[in-house]
Amino acid sequence: MANLQLTDGTPDVASDGVWLACIECGEAFAPFEAIRYTCDDCDGLLEARYADLPTWDDFEGEGVWRYSDALPFEVGVTLPEGHTPLHRVSRIEDEVGVDALRVKHEGMNPTGSFKDRGMTVGVRVAQEVGVDRLACASTGNTSAALAAYGARAGLETLVLLPAGKVAAGKVAQAALHGARILEVDGNFDSCLDIVQDLAHRGEAYLLNSLNPFRLEGQKTIGLEIMEEFRADYGDYPDRIVLPVGNAGNTAALYKCFRELVTAGAIEEGDVPELTGVQAEGSAPMVEAIEEGNDEIRRWPDVETIATAIRIGNPVNAPKALPGIRATGGTAVAVSDEEITDAQRSLAGEGVGVEPASAASIAGLRKLRGRGDVDDDEQVVCLTTGHLLKDPDAAATAGADPEPVPNDTDDVLAHLANR
Repeated sequence: MANLQLTDGTPDVASDGVWLACIECGEAFAPFEAIRYTCDDCDGLLEARYADLPTWDDFEGEGVWRYSDALPFEVGVTLPEGHTPLHRVSRIEDEVGVDALRVKHEGMNPTGSFKDRGMTVGVRVAQEVGVDRLACASTGNTSAALAAYGARAGLETLVLLPAGKVAAGKVAQAALHGARILEVDGNFDSCLDIVQDLAHRGEAYLLNSLNPFRLEGQKTIGLEIMEEFRADYGDYPDRIVLPVGNAGNTAALYKCFRELVTAGAIEEGDVPELTGVQAEGSAPMVEAIEEGNDEIRRWPDVETIATAIRIGNPVNAPKALPGIRATGGTAVAVSDEEITDAQRSLAGEGVGVEPASAASIAGLRKLRGRGDVDDDEQVVCLTTGHLLKDPDAAATAGADPEPVPNDTDDVLAHLANR
């Protein structure tokens, strides 16, 4: 395993112990004096850094802002978010054949996905830098979260969606929360290109995961998993399996673990293996991992039932690829059929998720089947969005209604015939 220590000193540009650092050249920037998403010098991705990193004893309360000592502010624009359940799924655990399996259900956040964790921080930063229009490209969940948190903050919200490619439940959320919805004749990556251009022209504040502060909220997923799993098992999980779209969660969890190691809260040997799962029709990260590439190849055409991860150019790959490799993890692609089967299995345990979420279980099954996951491993699978995010997919995966006559005896006769 690579050295996971963060070794930067505190630069002169730090404000209240917080600054932005380029992951490529190391250049440091003040966090809020200007709006920036990438490095001024080399255009590399930025991440937030802190002069003082907390340990477990510094956290109190619940939800995302329990971890305020690891975030840029004491509190953000909140609904509130976080404190999502870590479910036991005993039948899937027995079927897969691992020592322990838990499911971290991020669909239980206020707008039904993990995106709320990033928006509580990101929209607070937008207030700090004084913008009046927020914008994102989205496959659906980002637009719903941004619309809700933008409404909470009283800011104009603009969302760009690939026309005809976003589940109706997600579009409805953004619409009801008052966002302006622009449907683009292109895929998600085309939408993100336009939003980045708008941001560079000063027309909007970008709140996709290219924004480094978005990932600060998302890293609290890792903090919750580590605390909750240790409370239940007395140890940390060996592996975290998660769906990969733009790779923001993979990058955020990697940063979370590096900060915990640097703070002395955990040892390097405690860091779980990060394992990414993509759909076969949208798998540029898996391709890079399997071929040993340091950069991904943009897939111009992507298609999968898992709309939330239908992304061909993960912008956080420069952060996520090193995270998978440094933790000893891997990545795997799964078919739409395997995703739907996993969605049904989770539903059979009472855990309702959208298709992209179920990719983590599908990926674990595939890796276990080919011997990449051992039977003594303790595993957490991340599910990222609620079942009702994509009701059409849920209806297709579920059982059909059974028409019966308007008579109790006929109903009993019908039941007896099954």
